[in-house]
Parts: sequence; structure tokens; C-alpha cells
Amino acid sequence: MMRTANPALNEGIFSQARLSAGIKTGTMTVQGTVNKTFLLLLTLLITASITWFQYIAQNTGLVAALTMVGVIGGIGLGIATVLKKEWAPVTAPLYAAAQGLLLGGFSSMLEAQFPGIVIQAVGLTFGTLFCLLGAYKSEMIKVTENFKLGIFAATGGIAVFYLVSFVLSFFGVSLFTDNSPLSIGISLVIVVIAALNLVLDFDFIENGAKSGAPKYMEWYAAFGLMVTLVWLYIEILRLLAKLRSRD
Repeated sequence: MMRTANPALNEGIFSQARLSAGIKTGTMTVQGTVNKTFLLLLTLLITASITWFQYIAQNTGLVAALTMVGVIGGIGLGIATVLKKEWAPVTAPLYAAAQGLLLGGFSSMLEAQFPGIVIQAVGLTFGTLFCLLGAYKSEMIKVTENFKLGIFAATGGIAVFYLVSFVLSFFGVSLFTDNSPLSIGISLVIVVIAALNLVLDFDFIENGAKSGAPKYMEWYAAFGLMVTLVWLYIEILRLLAKLRSRD
């Protein structure tokens, strides 16, 4: 039984895809998913550079507009991809492009306050990705059912925390956005949980390939991994901002 805390890669998706695929044009492979993940990352980098260069040119109004396009587009395309997995070959690259606009704007705002923070966050994100991939492949981290359930529960708790924080923000209440030790500790916990979701994604992708899912699921699996990577990067960036603000 496969389970992942990532809402884009939840239990039963690959088996459902096999049933709905009809005549197959090929099956999902791990290497194919890796290739498509690379393409999504490249797309994200290209669009992020667009917003970033507008920040350098001091076009703050355009940066804000592009960032908002990224937010709205990312939410819409993310929902569409989850609901219509067979659309992933089209919607996943568009989602990556939208997230690039968002990350470019968000990163530029923090870079203006804390020079050098973006390269640190990028390095830590990819360092975490490759370290956890190595730990997973070498079986240093074993993806047991208890492990999956624990990460699933923790991720659900974080989702509730985000929702409560969002609702309270309308009443002028901000939860743990300062640089206090408690706030930093919460951010650190969220970063750890986001990172461990990568392990579940690796396991889910590997099992999906073994199960003979249809070829388009490579795009969908790459999209799911992208969701986790974007989340991890944002949380690392926020954690570094809190730490830097204490200097």
C-alpha cells in the first residue's frame, strides 16, 4: 500500500491511472520522471529569472504583478493537475512556470533585505534533495508504514497551522512570523517535515514505476515532486530570513 503526505501524490493514484489509461502508449519509468522533473525545474528557473531581472531593474510594480500571476496561476494549475492527472503533460510545465514567477518575486523581496540569502536557500534546498535521495537509495532511511503515517500526520498538522494563520491574518493577527526562538523552532520543524516528504515522494515514484503506470504519470509524478521542492525552498528561505534578522 502506497501513501505519501504530498496531496499531489496520494494513495491509489497510480492504480487509478492504469484503470483509466485505456490503450497504453508506454509505461512510467523512474528515469523518465527524473528527466521531466529536470525540465520542470528548468522552466521554473527561466520564469523566476524574468521576475528577478525586473527586480534588478527596479520595476517593483511589475514584480508585484508577476508574483500575483504566479500565485493565482500556481493554485489554479495545481488544482487542475490534481483533478485531471492526464492533463499533466501540459499543466505541469505551466504550473512550474507560474511557480517560477512566484519564487522570483518572493526571493527578490527577501534578497533586498538580506543580500545573499537566495543562493543560500537554493544551495540548502538542492543539498537536502540530493542528501535525502542518497539516504533513500542506500536504505539509510526506510520508508515503513509507520514512517509514512507519521509524516502524513505532521504534514496535515502543518496544513491546519497554515489555514489558521491565513484566517487570523484577516484580523491583524500574525502567528510566529517574528524572529523569536519559538518562531525559529517552528520554522525548523516545518523545514524538516517538508524535507522528509521528499523521501515519501521518492518511494512513491519508484513504486509507481514498478506498478506500470501510464506514461503521462511521469509528468504527474514530476509535478508532485516539484510541489514538495517549492514548499521546501520557501520554508528554508523563511527560516534563513528569521535567522538573519537576529544579527
